[in-house]
Amino acid sequence: MALAPGLVHHPGWLDAASRAALGAEVAAVLAAAPAYTPRMPRTDKPFSVRMTNAGPLGWVSDRAGYRYQPHHPETGAPWPPLPPTVLRAWAELAGYPHLPEACLINLYGPEARMGLHQDRDERDLAAPVLSLSLGAPALFRYGGLKRTDPTRSLRLRPGDALVIGGTSRLIFHGIDRILPAGDLVDPGEPALPGLPLGWRLNLTARRVSPPA
Repeated sequence: MALAPGLVHHPGWLDAASRAALGAEVAAVLAAAPAYTPRMPRTDKPFSVRMTNAGPLGWVSDRAGYRYQPHHPETGAPWPPLPPTVLRAWAELAGYPHLPEACLINLYGPEARMGLHQDRDERDLAAPVLSLSLGAPALFRYGGLKRTDPTRSLRLRPGDALVIGGTSRLIFHGIDRILPAGDLVDPGEPALPGLPLGWRLNLTARRVSPPA
């Protein structure tokens, strides 16, 4: 379903088996690259979400600023490989011929938020950002290319995919709140490996560098 030019929502794109597979893949990533708390540039204020990355590059934020780097900021180890389910989703939904280089994995506790922001730290803005949701549902807010543009809300459920590309590539967007685990979710939805009930996982695959 197209929400705006280049902004496409695929509700329930991951079926139950695919969600379970992706959950296991994320657990493997977390074992190799433990979740950490990013911090705001300059102020050093901690984010309310925890995060990790997979792929050749990973996005980090600390007092020095936002950037992509090839290693975990706390362990110094390279990021683990991109999850196979993420690569399959990219091949089928992104509409872009080059592979992603980074997959950000955000872990939202029940009280976590993500303010309105643009994904503009990538040099290849022709490639979309591909988002996959697991766990608790969330209220996603999106607007236009200016922070002051009107916004709309969308409830993202586990298994939903969202493509942010084309003329919508630099829209402002964020997560207003995490919804109760039982809201809009099948009571039989499996728990995420290693995470408490009521948490949400969001994976966003990105292409960072322009293709050679």
